[in-house]
Amino acid sequence: MAYIKTGLRYLLAGVLILAGVTHFTNTPFFTPMLEDFLPFPLALVYLSGVAEIACGLLLAIPKTSRWGGWAVIALMIAVFPANLRMALQPERFAEYGSATAMYVRLPMQALPILWAYWYTRAKPSTGGPKAPSPK
Repeated sequence: MAYIKTGLRYLLAGVLILAGVTHFTNTPFFTPMLEDFLPFPLALVYLSGVAEIACGLLLAIPKTSRWGGWAVIALMIAVFPANLRMALQPERFAEYGSATAMYVRLPMQALPILWAYWYTRAKPSTGGPKAPSPK
């Protein structure tokens, strides 16, 4: 089981890093997702790309994977409003897919949150004396 969990951790880290890189290579895809009142949309797209890459790197490194898991959860919560905006205004984002697809994406954001949560758990002890049971 440990090998599967580790492999899936690296998979999630790779997906996050790749997604973060796309913020730099395909900015026209991301900038329309931002609310109109937010300043400096291009800088925010770059910042979110850096955040995704950082989350992936934190997750990939065993010593920081717990922090990485929490960072991924925070990031997914932070970008949820952009996905909600797309679902509520599908006419503005027709080139991204159907309105139905945009609504389906909303609950699917729980998947990376739950996946990342798996890595926030403390690793079980591998030995040593055990604490006595309370009586």
